Amino acid sequence: MTTTLDRDVATGRSPAAYIVGWDHLELWVGNARAFAAFLASDFGFDVVAYAGPETGVTDRVSYVLEQDTVRFVVTGALGPASPVARHVRAHGDGARDLALTVSDARGAYYSAVARGAVGVREPWVDEDEHGRIVRARIATYGETRHTFVERAAYDGVFAPGFGDEGLPPRPVGPDVGLRAVDHCVGNVERGDLDRWVGFYRRTMGFDQLVHFGDDQISTDYSALMSTVVWDGSKVVLPLNEPADGRRKSQIQEYLDYYGCAGVQHVALRTDDIVTTVSALRARGVRFLAVPDSYYDDVRRRLGDLDLPWDDIRRLGILVDRDQDGHLLQIFTENVTDRPTVFFEVIQREGAKGFGAGNFKALFEAIEREQARRGNL
Repeated sequence: MTTTLDRDVATGRSPAAYIVGWDHLELWVGNARAFAAFLASDFGFDVVAYAGPETGVTDRVSYVLEQDTVRFVVTGALGPASPVARHVRAHGDGARDLALTVSDARGAYYSAVARGAVGVREPWVDEDEHGRIVRARIATYGETRHTFVERAAYDGVFAPGFGDEGLPPRPVGPDVGLRAVDHCVGNVERGDLDRWVGFYRRTMGFDQLVHFGDDQISTDYSALMSTVVWDGSKVVLPLNEPADGRRKSQIQEYLDYYGCAGVQHVALRTDDIVTTVSALRARGVRFLAVPDSYYDDVRRRLGDLDLPWDDIRRLGILVDRDQDGHLLQIFTENVTDRPTVFFEVIQREGAKGFGAGNFKALFEAIEREQARRGNL
């Protein structure tokens, strides 16, 4: 008998057709308790669920943190033989799973595999008194994974095996106001950019949103190339590869320390970046420094925009404009011991771009940090 899934695969329905949006980003770290506390105290997330020995999970602990629609799962190993421990030894703290909410996990998985994806785990079902979740998992660049999560029939705190008893209290501090995952950036090895863009277009059914050549993203010392792919709605994935330059690019430094392709940074959207960054700085978050000369230049280019320019300069926020509007953005310092992972905060006022006018200022700020580490 021919099923609906058979027809979807045969007629070319792609995984993108099943995607509802971001479900969660899972970080594998050396100390889950400490990293979860860091996201709560510095970034204003609430710890909403926990899994570990107390909930029947014997090989790892996981904390689920939420802020509006942003959800992180922070996972640590309970023993040296754990795959989480192996991953952390090889790569340091980093993003393991970019999980996507889908309407049909089986459909998304088998469509992806039929189109050439490597299946990591076939669809499986977890159930408890709150309902059922169907999940399936595929591989993508490096050791990064996409889990397809079908949770419409589940009303628990996160998933079976997680509980909400004995959670840490919300840390004291001003509300931050992060609303959503805007985009998630991956770094791939030199020469692999086209391969992974092709993977997302062919296998996942994504479209190419924009491409930046090394003539557009370069400084006096280093360069990179970048292509942005997306599902046409909410899931936006810029991909970077190093390019020729006089010194080591930030992408190559990432690859050297992480040991393979992986997630470089996560951009989190806010409706009011001045309030958000003020709260983050008050909570102790450290951002890349921007020279005063940047603000002299940006006021000449974009001074017609009605913005709180004094606050923007004081807080170190970058401003850019494209044909659809303008955006404001800022980047944290690395948040892990290795120079691999950081966050971006972004406010979009119509703009659909990624701050191309700020690339030079951003990369020069990153290069100053590279030089401090002796890696430029």
